[in-house]
Amino acid sequence: MIFRDPTRGLVFAGINKVPPSVPSDRLAGVLSHARNDFQRLVMVLVCVHALSGTDMRHLLLTDLDLSRERLIVRRPGKRHIIHLDELTYRCASAWLRERHRRWPVTTNPHLLINRWTAVDTSHSPIGTTFTAIFRPTGLTMPTLRQDRIRDEAFEVDDPLHLMRLFGISSHTAMRYITAAHPERTAKLPR
Repeated sequence: MIFRDPTRGLVFAGINKVPPSVPSDRLAGVLSHARNDFQRLVMVLVCVHALSGTDMRHLLLTDLDLSRERLIVRRPGKRHIIHLDELTYRCASAWLRERHRRWPVTTNPHLLINRWTAVDTSHSPIGTTFTAIFRPTGLTMPTLRQDRIRDEAFEVDDPLHLMRLFGISSHTAMRYITAAHPERTAKLPR
């Protein structure tokens, strides 16, 4: 007897479920867990600007322009410009001072470096040290990133706004908007 799966070949649309919300009291204390300027900048880039680990690993020193108060995030096939708010500006400038103090002659072009990549002659990007930064908070980096996008989707029901603010795709923006505002998007064509 051969079993035939009757659902094989059916394509279902993804389930549009709102990512779980991070309680505001836990979110408020995230920055207090940063032990140095590097960790503070990484936390701000994730919690405020919803950057991923891949985005942060590939940031170049030339992508940060403090005089114009902007940071360019280069992604395959596109680039996303982040206009720095006061907190991000302060954290970025503090990290640049610390970076220059610790490794004044490094030739690594990446914005975020550590003691190994600062002396790496192949100029490789920083490794996967971001997970450890968020461990004391009890929250993961993807959770905080999703929470930031979700929070903005609840505030503004415009997918173009999310696309411009976070540099996300139209599909991702619509998924967040649909999940945040099901009453407004229920009648839209699929």
